[in-house]
Amino acid sequence: MTAIKKPTNVVNVQYAQTGSSVHTNELGMREMQQRVWAERGAQYLLVKAPPASGKSRALMFVALDKLYNQGRKKVIVAVPERSIGGSFATTNLTQFGFFADWEIKEKNNLCTPGSPSGKVQQFIDFLNGPDATLVCTHATLRFAYEKLPASAFNGTVLAIDEFHHVSADTASNRLGDLLKGVMAGSDAHIVAMTGSYFRGDSVPVLVPEDEAKFTPVTFNYYDQLNGYEHLKSLGIGHHFYQGRYTSAIGEILDLDKKTILHIPNVNSGESTKDKIEEVGFILDAIGEVVSQEETGILRMRRRDTGEILRVADLVDDTDQVERAETLHYLTSVASKDRDAVDIIIALGMAKEGFDWPFAEHALTVATGRR
Repeated sequence: MTAIKKPTNVVNVQYAQTGSSVHTNELGMREMQQRVWAERGAQYLLVKAPPASGKSRALMFVALDKLYNQGRKKVIVAVPERSIGGSFATTNLTQFGFFADWEIKEKNNLCTPGSPSGKVQQFIDFLNGPDATLVCTHATLRFAYEKLPASAFNGTVLAIDEFHHVSADTASNRLGDLLKGVMAGSDAHIVAMTGSYFRGDSVPVLVPEDEAKFTPVTFNYYDQLNGYEHLKSLGIGHHFYQGRYTSAIGEILDLDKKTILHIPNVNSGESTKDKIEEVGFILDAIGEVVSQEETGILRMRRRDTGEILRVADLVDDTDQVERAETLHYLTSVASKDRDAVDIIIALGMAKEGFDWPFAEHALTVATGRR
């Protein structure tokens, strides 16, 4: 087993730190959101922008305009993970200059624990009721669509977050089939949002004739990162190993940095096919588990220095209640308190809309070809 210990980055970028991408105008909109707002009249809108650029609030601005000024009656926001639903929670926009606030009633937040059938019924009740805004998961949207005609989406704005979950292969991708059906069978307005407009396989997100119907708004990483006030530099490095990554990860993991570690998908060539065991190897590389808090956070003693680290395991989902507690802690406490967590171990969730401002190192075990 060989690995490279903290090699020189293959890319190092220094940023101007102008702050332009996070400055707001008289309506409370950042630079990216202003670009989206300029295209608010489009029926089909495709927003490509990196994490933390403000896509969720851009959707709020556009959706409210469509409700108040474009004759739309309802807005449905679909996210891939329940945890991401918090990005679309009730938000005070008028205090920053906008003409209305974004409001999600508790009963219309379907990104909470509960049975799929119950969520579907709540979704249908929403379409037939007086409320204007709802947030749900992709799964709830798909299950509800199976019970509804496409025409049920007339008068709606359908916003799909992490749009790369859609596939042009509608025979095997239910979200892609739903999108195609809604576009063909209703007058729905679509707002598609993604930080990465590719799927990682050979299948495109949309076929060319469907993609041509969308008005694109692109805000790239250089636009975003160069505008930060505090980000001084970005380094990108590649680390190579032989054998299983679990035997090499300890040589790469820098325990002095706040780290998000993404293990590979269980269907990838790099996976051992036992994600729980993989996390165990990583924990062994860190040190010894001292205790586990009610939040699910592991308190661990570093193998090298004896220092106590706080580790979040988002991979083990056998106990949904415990995982929900950990997610709540990360989104409500760790996003504000630097000392709340040191290392987060995750699969795909943390790559899709997860906000941890104190992160210093993102370590991703990539899918390899053999």
